[in-house]
Amino acid sequence: MKRIVYLVFAWLLVWNSQAAVPRDTTQLKAKPVYGKEAKVVAYILDNNHYRKLTLNDSMSSVILDEYLEALDNNKSYFTAQDIAAFEKYRYRIDDLTRSENVDPAFEIYGVFKKRFDERMTYVLDKLVYENFDYTKDEFYETDRSKEPWARNEGELNDLWRKNIKNQSLSLKLAGKKPEEAQKTLKERYERLVKTYSRDVIAEDIFSMYMNCITESYDPHTNYFSPSAAERFKQSISLSLEGIGARLQTENDYTKIVEILPGGPAERSRLLKVNDKIVAVGQGEDGEMVDVIGWRIDDVVKLIKGPKGTKVRLGILPAQTGVDGPVKEYVLVRDKIKLEELEAKKQMVEYQKNGKTMKLGVITLPSFYMDFEAYQKGDPNYNSTTRDVQRLIKDLQGEGMDGLVLDLRNNGGG
Repeated sequence: MKRIVYLVFAWLLVWNSQAAVPRDTTQLKAKPVYGKEAKVVAYILDNNHYRKLTLNDSMSSVILDEYLEALDNNKSYFTAQDIAAFEKYRYRIDDLTRSENVDPAFEIYGVFKKRFDERMTYVLDKLVYENFDYTKDEFYETDRSKEPWARNEGELNDLWRKNIKNQSLSLKLAGKKPEEAQKTLKERYERLVKTYSRDVIAEDIFSMYMNCITESYDPHTNYFSPSAAERFKQSISLSLEGIGARLQTENDYTKIVEILPGGPAERSRLLKVNDKIVAVGQGEDGEMVDVIGWRIDDVVKLIKGPKGTKVRLGILPAQTGVDGPVKEYVLVRDKIKLEELEAKKQMVEYQKNGKTMKLGVITLPSFYMDFEAYQKGDPNYNSTTRDVQRLIKDLQGEGMDGLVLDLRNNGGG
């Protein structure tokens, strides 16, 4: 299997030339190539990362914590006993990685999958059918990142009872009858079970683990699986199709992290950063599909579509949070050529000591590169480097005395 490693800005991309190979979901265990790849990635970072760090015991400890958070960021599955059992890896991940061993990733995931199955059985056999007493004075902390791990199964049961009660109450506030709320919750968690049983593959586990390793060097150094690399290429090519919003997963929700200039989302003025997408429907009257717990790839597939078609989104607005009512918005998909994100120049004249000075300003809202055009040998392919070089030469030709690079709205790159 051919793999090519790129170091681009602060990203580490690992591209699999056979990305179209069908997904193998039959077994979740490390393939031999994963250990070799992990060793190569660690070597590249040790020798080329700008921070000049070396994978060591201290970073190993960080990697373990990050991996546990990636699997169970809301502390809803693992128990304190599970966490204690994983301590054997706290200062060994660096050594194991160099010896081409990524077994911790799959062993820990195996425990997570077992706990996940236990929780889903409890939810689907009991909790979704429970008639909750909303007059009882109880509190559920939706963000458990600062909370301790549950000590035992009993504490997890109580935690999940409050969780499902909270979701049921949200559906009640949204106008759903008890039987409708139960049906929605049942379908939501059955879909979540299918996601982890059918859609999670060994590549996903390895990618998550490798991201924890790369991000231990700094938060902006990432490992890209083939599908993630493809999304990255699309996101910086200045050509997107859909609603014009960047999404990420957070606590089983699909969250909007950026509204792209010039797209349907911005033009509608309906969507906001940190809004959560909980349902997607096609056209004016297509069935609204609950997407809580879905893989982000699958949510994106539902949202994307041909230019001119309509998509309906069920949104939990950022200002009301997960306990607020769901709002439904209709957007018209479009082919988004993001010229607004290209580098642009202007000359600003000002007076200094009685002399007219020329200040060149280059506005750069985003970093970008058209990989497809570059690989085809197109001499006019778009890229940040080429465009900024050209604009600087243009400004120099206009007699600029100084240069300002405006990165105020640039999300990074």
